[in-house]
This record gives sequence, C-alpha cells and structure tokens, in this order.
Amino acid sequence: MAVISVDGAKNMLYYRGIGENFYRRTYCMNIYSKVHNKKITNDNELLATRPLESDFTTTDPWRVLRIQGEFVEGFEALSKLGPAVSIFGSARMTPENKYYEAARMASRILSENGLAVITGGGPGIMEAGNRGAAEAGGLSVGLNIELPHEQKPNPYHNLSLDFRYFFVRKTMFVKYSIGYIIFPGGFGTLDETFEALTLSQTGKIEHFPVVLYGWEYWGGLIDWIKNTVLEEACVKEEDLNLFQITDDPAEAANIIIYKAQELGFI
Repeated sequence: MAVISVDGAKNMLYYRGIGENFYRRTYCMNIYSKVHNKKITNDNELLATRPLESDFTTTDPWRVLRIQGEFVEGFEALSKLGPAVSIFGSARMTPENKYYEAARMASRILSENGLAVITGGGPGIMEAGNRGAAEAGGLSVGLNIELPHEQKPNPYHNLSLDFRYFFVRKTMFVKYSIGYIIFPGGFGTLDETFEALTLSQTGKIEHFPVVLYGWEYWGGLIDWIKNTVLEEACVKEEDLNLFQITDDPAEAANIIIYKAQELGFI
C-alpha cells in the first residue's frame, strides 16, 4: 500500500447506495510522521490524545453520528407507542391559568379514549398535557429539549426522552402523532403550528387534525390570515380548512377522537 506523509494524508469515506448495498473504501491505512519517521497505525490515530481544540467530538462528522443516534433512540422508543396526540402551548402558564386547566382536561379525555399524549416535557401547558394523561392512567410522553436555560422536566411523564436537536425532536412529534391540539403559546408554539400546516398543505404528511384552542387568543391571527394572507393570494381558500378552532376542551379532544375512530386507530 502506498505510504504518504502526514501533510498529504487524506481519509476518504465513500458510501454509495445500490438497493441495500453500501460500499466503503478507506484510504491511507498507513501514515508516516515526518517528525519522528515512525509508522502510525490506525489504532494510534484512533486512541491518540488530542489537544482540546482538535477534539474530534466537536467536528461535523461526529455531530452527524449524534444526530443519527437521536433519531435511532427516538424511533426505537416511540415505534410501539400507538396512536398519540401532541399538545403544544406556552411553558409560562401556571396551574391557575385557564388554559392550563383546559389542556389538562383535553388530555384526560384523550387518554380515557385510548390515545397517548405527547408534549415537549416541560412546564406550563406541557405539564398540563402530561398531567391530564397521567391522571387518566394513560401513556404520557415528554420529549425534552436541551436549551441554554435548562428546561426542567415536569413530573408527569411515564415515558421521557431527551434531545439535543430541535429538528430531531420535531420529527418525533410529526411522525408519531395523529393530531395536534395547540394552546396559546409563543414563538415555539407558532413554529410547531405552522410547520404542521405547511407539511399538510404541501402533502409531505397525511393531513391530521390541527385544533387551535382559544378564540380570544387565536382570533387575531385567524383574521390576519383571512384578511391579509388570503386576500393577497398567498394561501388558497381551501387551506383554511387545515385547522379548526374551539373554546371547548372536550370539543378539541373529540375532533381528534372522531378522526381516530374514522381511521380505525381506536
């Protein structure tokens, strides 16, 4: 095998998919150090202690492996979850807030009808969703996320997963839900809302019910969509059917329950 200097050493990994076959080629198995003129084996390279600034765990290829690991862990943990509904809303809502109690009630009804409840695992509306499901004896899932200011998990999960990456976590919500109930919330809640609507609108997912809870909170947004976004032809009239809105926790839950029955999930 050809021997080259460290300066010229390159490790190249090729993956070519043909059906289920993948071919891997590894070059530069033997590398010589110009400084010591000493043969460096692949084991040497693997086990060598490196300065902090060159720590391989900070490189993009390693991040890819971490991302892959999160997907694998999430798929493995949730694959046998059964039909589930995701509950979204502000982390800032206290148990005294009317929306907290509404989320708790809707989740309880969902669980009593055989549906698991998934939340982001934190406080506020997320806690209310997990709490209602747990109190009904149902499956209560929390998908926690690493944040600059640590999010404290609520105590009502009976299945909990931790994620580094938002996009991996968001994939789990979409993949394992048959419906969303979205309570008042901030940018994160709006992000989840419009992502689900966009995926449905573009046919990337089979459309599932998206229920907005609270006319008082969502009414202004709905008016803007109708009077500005629709008026400017940025959406179609039929796109307004992608979501429903209600002030009744039981109705919010039942919209999804009826759809689940129609599709044979329960």
